[in-house]
Amino acid sequence: MSEAQTATPPAAAASKAESFAFNADITQLMNLIINTFYSNKEVFLRELISNSSDALDKIRFQSLSDKGVLGDAKDLKIDIIPDLKNNTLTIQDSGIGMTKLDLINNLGTIAKSGTKQFMEAIKAGADVSMIGQFGVGFYSAFLVAERVIVESKSNDDDVHRWSSDAGNSFKIEKVEDSDLKRGTRITLFLKDDQLEYLEEKKLKDLVKKHSEFIGFPISLWVTKEEEVEVDDDEDEDVDDDDDKPKVEEVKEQEKEKKKKTVKETKSDWEVLNKQKPIWTRPKSEIKKEEYAAFYKALSNDWEEHLAVKHFSVEGQLEFKALLFCPKRAPFDLFEGKKKKNNIKLYVRRVFIMDNCEDLIPDYMAFVKGVVDSEDLPLNISRESLQQNKILRVIKKHLVKKSIEMFKEIAENKEDYKKFYEAFAKNIKLGIHEDSGNRKKLADLLRYNSTVKGEELTSLKDYVGRMKKEQKNIYYITGESRAVVEASPFLEKLKKKGYEVLFMVDPIDEYAVQQLKEYDDKKLICVTKDNLKLEMTEEEKKKKEEEKAAYEDLCKKMKEILGDKVEKVVLSDRLANSPCCLVTGEFGWSANMERIMKAQALRDNSMTSFMVSKKTLELNPDHSIVKELRVRFSQNEQDQTVKDLVWLLFETSLLTSGFSLPEPTVFAGRIHKLIKLGLSIVDDEEEVAEPEAKTEDAKEDDDVPPLEAQEADEMEDVD
Repeated sequence: MSEAQTATPPAAAASKAESFAFNADITQLMNLIINTFYSNKEVFLRELISNSSDALDKIRFQSLSDKGVLGDAKDLKIDIIPDLKNNTLTIQDSGIGMTKLDLINNLGTIAKSGTKQFMEAIKAGADVSMIGQFGVGFYSAFLVAERVIVESKSNDDDVHRWSSDAGNSFKIEKVEDSDLKRGTRITLFLKDDQLEYLEEKKLKDLVKKHSEFIGFPISLWVTKEEEVEVDDDEDEDVDDDDDKPKVEEVKEQEKEKKKKTVKETKSDWEVLNKQKPIWTRPKSEIKKEEYAAFYKALSNDWEEHLAVKHFSVEGQLEFKALLFCPKRAPFDLFEGKKKKNNIKLYVRRVFIMDNCEDLIPDYMAFVKGVVDSEDLPLNISRESLQQNKILRVIKKHLVKKSIEMFKEIAENKEDYKKFYEAFAKNIKLGIHEDSGNRKKLADLLRYNSTVKGEELTSLKDYVGRMKKEQKNIYYITGESRAVVEASPFLEKLKKKGYEVLFMVDPIDEYAVQQLKEYDDKKLICVTKDNLKLEMTEEEKKKKEEEKAAYEDLCKKMKEILGDKVEKVVLSDRLANSPCCLVTGEFGWSANMERIMKAQALRDNSMTSFMVSKKTLELNPDHSIVKELRVRFSQNEQDQTVKDLVWLLFETSLLTSGFSLPEPTVFAGRIHKLIKLGLSIVDDEEEVAEPEAKTEDAKEDDDVPPLEAQEADEMEDVD
């Protein structure tokens, strides 16, 4: 108990107080801080502990060359004492302390603070004994306090007391008979609406959040109730008339019964920052279990991490970092309202923030860890760090090291399988967004293919398996693996032995738009019209002959289909199917069109602009296409053949991944074929059929929605 009493402000005798006016800037600054400067008031404790840590750093620095400076106060520590009776909160350290002049200068005018400024002054030749400057952060005490008392003892002066009630002035007085050996004691007289900062749980939470990794022990004076056994004095009298042996027996039994349990209130120090900042230690000294324990404490995850990257950067910029990759993706990984990242930013082991958007890109939001900078300022800018240029450099290093960590995971197939199942979308999002690291991220991509079956393959392995004559990397996008495996677009490629990658994740469409090539090989979508397969001279000659033979059929089919297709050509990619529909090289693929149509808030103007013109490709070796050519050469006006052309077009829409614009019209054509197959003659259709048709009427038959036109004409007659 005596330790706590020494930590509270003693009723020591003081000399006559001297009054000093605050600098005008200080008065203005305090008004700014109290009203608008800090977004949350709890930062006052972070600031004061940070200042205490700075003061301890400086006395420790002095002790390296002169151990005598520590004197009797050899323990370097920070104590926090809440006083519920007097509504005061005291923060005391055994740091370097301040002289009377230091109190006047540092707590009466604006002064810079932080270890960095101190170290710079040392390098410039300043005296090492310069005091620890409190800086702007000190004034945040007035966020919660109506009055503040600072008692400080430097090795070069007596104990002096600084006091202020946030007015225009402060008082300085010498304190006689003080128990303060060295350091600073700050006592905050809390406002009536800020008494929550006297609660034990609140103080513990704040220290854990902001100052858990301060390099000096932070102790809180806590009061606990404990159950203890005491003697029960009610049955003390014992009958003296019994014989001796019996008396002893009774006494033994009674001794056991005379104990009772009561609750006692005890006060003691409790160290709050037991978790040490392991990132400051050399990684060669840290065991896997220590990393795992730290990760669980940092992330609240019940599982161990999948991988860890521990590194430090030195030179013009200095910082240490510890990055972890979890085993599972969080359920809210792509939730818009969640925190942007899980990297905690520290400055010299003082927590600054855990939601700095400029620290790591969105697609790496699942990476957890800490960054401890030696260069960032530990004052005003902690509330607006996003504008600091140092952060951009730190971000660059974090991204680089994170990608290295992912590549290390990839060396173990089982581990990478878990990683890719959880975070494949993040890697693909990175390819879409991060142009600077696109090539590195491309190495992390894995896909199923026509060759590897169930096993995922990388682009690097794909290139290693390419045939000599193959110049491009081929891929197909679609709704599912089952759909793309049965796609007609793969027929000729399979026949030639070319491997095709299956991209069935919707985000693949976005990623591949940015990833134009890999290892100087172009990525070609087999559903688009820029597919050019390598051919022999004999195959080229055959194609020219077929092109001439089918030219009329292609023209006629284009006339029938009108603006539904841009053109009708012979295909290089089909082997077993009669036809397919391909899109333009720079427009949406069929799969992308499906994805965009499913967007709830889609922009219709963008849809009309990006929907690609379709090209109908015919397989000249297929029996249906051959027979169509024969029928058209015999009778260009054959209505049945025209219906078959529409049916071919609509079935190719489905097999090529598009949706039918008019499903009922397609169903009508199928029903008609079913009737033909069953030899059913529809009498109504025969009655409705006119005896003779003019040439104009015959031309009208070319247009599918004939029934609608006839209905309109009947209404006009009525």
